[in-house]
Amino acid sequence: MQEPFLDPEIPIADRIDDLVRRLTLEEKVSLLHQYQAPVERLGLGAFRTGTEALHGLAWLGPATVFPQAVGLASTWDPDLVRRVGEATSDEVLAFHHKDPAGAGRNVWAPVVNPLRDPRWGRNEEGYSEDPWLTGVMATAYARGLSGSAPDVLKTAPTLKHFLAYNNETDRCTTSSNLPPRVLREYELPAFRPPIEEGVAVAVMPSYNLVNGRPAHLSPLIGQALRAWAPDDLLVVSDAYAPGNLTALQGYHDTLPEAYAHAIKAGLDSFTQDDDRSEATLGHLRAALSQGLLAEEDVDQAVRHALSIRFRLGEFDPATPYDDISDNVVNCPEHQALAREAARSSFVLLKNDGLLPLDGVTKVAVIGQLGDALLEDWYSGTLPYAVTARQGVGERCETVFCEAVDRVTLTAEAGPVSADPAGGPLSLGSEAGTFDLFDWGGGAYALRAVATGRFVSVDGVTLVNDQPGPNGWEVRQTFRTEERPRGTLALRHISTGCYVGAGDDGVLRLVDDADQAVWLAMDVVRSGTDQAARLAAAADVAVVVVGDHPLVNGRETEDRMTLALAPGQDDVVRAVRKANPRTVMVITSGYPLTWTDDEVPAVLWSAHGGQEYGHALAEVLFGDADPEGRLTQTWYRSEQELPDLLDYDIIASDATYLYFRGVPLHPFGHGLSYTTFEYADLRVQLDGDVVRARVTVTNTGPRPGVEVVQFYTHQQRSRVKQPLRRLRGFEKVRLAPGESRAVSLTLPVPELAFWDVTRSRFVVESAPHQLMVGRSATDLRLSARFEVDGETVPPQSGLLRAAAHDEYDAITFVDETKMDGDAVRSDAEGAWILFRQVDLSGATTCAATAGSTEGGMITIRRGDPLYGEALATLPVPRTDRYGYHAVTSSLAAADGVHDLYVVFENDGVTLTRLDFGAGA
Repeated sequence: MQEPFLDPEIPIADRIDDLVRRLTLEEKVSLLHQYQAPVERLGLGAFRTGTEALHGLAWLGPATVFPQAVGLASTWDPDLVRRVGEATSDEVLAFHHKDPAGAGRNVWAPVVNPLRDPRWGRNEEGYSEDPWLTGVMATAYARGLSGSAPDVLKTAPTLKHFLAYNNETDRCTTSSNLPPRVLREYELPAFRPPIEEGVAVAVMPSYNLVNGRPAHLSPLIGQALRAWAPDDLLVVSDAYAPGNLTALQGYHDTLPEAYAHAIKAGLDSFTQDDDRSEATLGHLRAALSQGLLAEEDVDQAVRHALSIRFRLGEFDPATPYDDISDNVVNCPEHQALAREAARSSFVLLKNDGLLPLDGVTKVAVIGQLGDALLEDWYSGTLPYAVTARQGVGERCETVFCEAVDRVTLTAEAGPVSADPAGGPLSLGSEAGTFDLFDWGGGAYALRAVATGRFVSVDGVTLVNDQPGPNGWEVRQTFRTEERPRGTLALRHISTGCYVGAGDDGVLRLVDDADQAVWLAMDVVRSGTDQAARLAAAADVAVVVVGDHPLVNGRETEDRMTLALAPGQDDVVRAVRKANPRTVMVITSGYPLTWTDDEVPAVLWSAHGGQEYGHALAEVLFGDADPEGRLTQTWYRSEQELPDLLDYDIIASDATYLYFRGVPLHPFGHGLSYTTFEYADLRVQLDGDVVRARVTVTNTGPRPGVEVVQFYTHQQRSRVKQPLRRLRGFEKVRLAPGESRAVSLTLPVPELAFWDVTRSRFVVESAPHQLMVGRSATDLRLSARFEVDGETVPPQSGLLRAAAHDEYDAITFVDETKMDGDAVRSDAEGAWILFRQVDLSGATTCAATAGSTEGGMITIRRGDPLYGEALATLPVPRTDRYGYHAVTSSLAAADGVHDLYVVFENDGVTLTRLDFGAGA
């Protein structure tokens, strides 16, 4: 007789129940690691979570490589993104069928962290600074990954990284400050759509803390994520993050205690110690034996883990995806899709009429990225590479140079030479030559001309045997430091060590700066001069510049500047002066800035995958209209950004939602080779739905693609509202003279904001402006409409400290280790503001607070410095999570007032205030 859990006719929940009942406690515990152990007596095989598939299958060998995620989003084409996800899942299945253990079907993609700050080292992994657009693209990609069969998953997509994760700097120990509105209006909305629609079936928490609590222990896993999910949701840890709970974060004293907390918070799978699960399982067993965990807690986590396996069809006789074979990997259809995705992602930032190219017979392709395609950390292995040089070269005569300086390096003991066999660099009698690549931020790479290989560090010895910067620890980049008499010292970026020379003349790393060898760097061939000569002799110059995904910020490293590398910037200027018909093509995973504002045409794309060069040529020569649009604000400088660790986009005026400056290029920007006219905007409120309609006409001589973007702005509110918020878009393809009506249907509840006074979303009675146009700032038409909603009443009685309206010098902290937020003062005079507090009948004020050093809180009316003091509350000394209720009489102040809670000392934690009558 067949066991019920093997019967596909039985509901999955019942099948899971049956299997869980059959498992021993030890067998259940063995399923809580990334590498789930087989249970041979029941026929369960081994199972592993985690296959990387961010923009194509990664890390397992050659597979189709699509544009980076931020490039896919720049297409503003959810169906295209879905098809890329579908192709990726095909290739995951093909690898899985060849090697089930090596290629698991739980894929760790997409990344849905909103791109709040372009300095984030992992910017290229996300989709947009707008949470709604992020949710749209993530849902599309996850839908493709999860497959079209109604009851069986093709792969099991995992959303990364929950929550408020946009910094690599000290990422395991920093805490992201999230006021309630930022949490509810900005961070959570990116995660909700793919979970709610059932296309993302797993989530990975992030390394950081949020409001003082490790994200892996967040109560929001259960309160939000699982509340949205239509089925069981698997929660997997990030790699080695569970161990941080006691180590780097020191949140718990012991691992059994930490792991028990993680399971209770909602974690189901521990990605710890690679495939060595025994230590993790031992800590879980200890937690059970110490009474920190109950078997019911383990059962809940096991259900989530098994649910994914059942929905993947592991226990069914067959699935619709069993016949997918190796033939799909890099197949012609996927190559064509890679080309389409790359072509659709190009954004035309500027065009003075130079593009599209016409009547061109000779093009100079110039730049470090002109004949190179680069892989990022989560790229697949390129099966082939069509570079800009190759793509343009298929269309017309093409000349090329990398435009890098060729240099010699000479020490007092002699010149530096490179071993022709790729071995050590040494000081000798014959000077070697090196090509110097400037990647910006002070990072340089050296390529030995003798071998065509890059200088790297093997142990402590400098060798020349690498194809370029690569690996988890990039060992091929150096900084220069000035030394006397025009010399320099080289400092290895990865290790922080200096380059010195041993008695044998071999260059090796040394710890002491005083032992660094002083080197004279002499340019034997100027890259800018060579580029200028080449450009001057061509009809058009195409300068391909940008970042290196493993050098200019990446996982574990943020970038401090948005500026194009100085060496590349100089090349752009020199080429444009030599040939005014210059196109700057930027390839980067984040917004860049540059100094030459006279370049007549600028194109941008993310690193575009294997078909990049073909796609670029199609756009340059006008075979295709540039149809990409920016999904991030391009600032004029990093100086316009708040601190990298400031997650409060509302208070800091960050992202296109709140930024009040004039950006270099706005969110949604992207030009076409034709022109469009917007007319006849009509807006009406139809019950609980706002309906808008506009007519868009191609008024130019060419077919073109327009992304029609709808925004709203609430014009009156109790709170600070976004300057504009994307509400919808439609991508239309129009022939010359063709018109099309484009519509928006917006449910009124989507106009809500988070009301901190009542901890819920609210739609206010207010006028709104609906705007439509080509970008967040190029808005062609607008219309006003009125919404009949609520008026937020004055607040009274119990006020939670974290639910204030404004603050200064405050950190959000965890109220208890398990749940709740509080605030802690960072300086004397720190304050929080509660607007419109009704004190009618209130005679006392009670505060629940604590401080390891003690302190004082003053309640002031109207102003934190000069406002009337209504109450003074002494805060006693307590331990970290110890709070005392302290009470003070309240000065007579009937009516509604703005109240400032002023912390007279730093280090005071406040959880709540109560102005109830007689409190």
